[in-house]
Amino acid sequence: MSVNIVSWNVNGIRAIAKKGFEQQLEQLGADIICLQETKAQDDQVAEVIKDYGYHFYSNSAVKKGYSGTAILTKKAPISVTNDIGIEVHDQEGRVIAAEFDNFYLVTTYVPNSSSEMKRLPYRQTWDVDLLKHLKELEKTKPVVLCGDLNVAHQPMDLANPKPNYNKTSGYTQEEIDGFSRYLENGFIDTFREQHPDEVAYSWWSYRFQARARNIGWRLDYFLVSQSIMDNVKKSFILKDYEGSDHCPVGVVLDL
Repeated sequence: MSVNIVSWNVNGIRAIAKKGFEQQLEQLGADIICLQETKAQDDQVAEVIKDYGYHFYSNSAVKKGYSGTAILTKKAPISVTNDIGIEVHDQEGRVIAAEFDNFYLVTTYVPNSSSEMKRLPYRQTWDVDLLKHLKELEKTKPVVLCGDLNVAHQPMDLANPKPNYNKTSGYTQEEIDGFSRYLENGFIDTFREQHPDEVAYSWWSYRFQARARNIGWRLDYFLVSQSIMDNVKKSFILKDYEGSDHCPVGVVLDL
């Protein structure tokens, strides 16, 4: 059985709904769609996607119009759990875990370290605690993690690495190290594993015609437990889908 999973930071689900989002989902033809930065409360997310033909699950932030994640799936999961069980992390709707027959699917919107790195210490705590959560799930089933991880891991993952290194959130050594720990603990970056030399981005600033000039960053990922990597038949970035400053990324699993 083949499962097509897509992840997309939509930068506001109500905004993208006005830009042909339902038709784009039909074109994607995914079995499961994970969304980040819905910027809406659960009832507002439901209002947008209730007629799209999916089972859907939402995790909204306490603060209205901020953060938020959602999962749309053709097949109902065995169970769905929001957050990671640590109060300081569970206020912003950043994690949903859906259990399926052969794996856990976790979608996340990782906190941005923000301007002047104000949230970098918090971000470092987040990275450690999310990894612990994933490893706990992995004791039961392999884990597929997807979402906007808010980090460019390697110099090839952003257009201008030198001027941004340790100066711009998303490309500090602390954030790079946080991502590296996933890999050191048995998770595999599916796109980089299958496309070791390909330069491809998933986010572009709205400023300076960055998308048209392809001055971007790869911030959106699928990481999988090592035990399930052989089941990843395809890993892709769909740069031509618009409506957000991010584009969809995805994998096809053969289970």
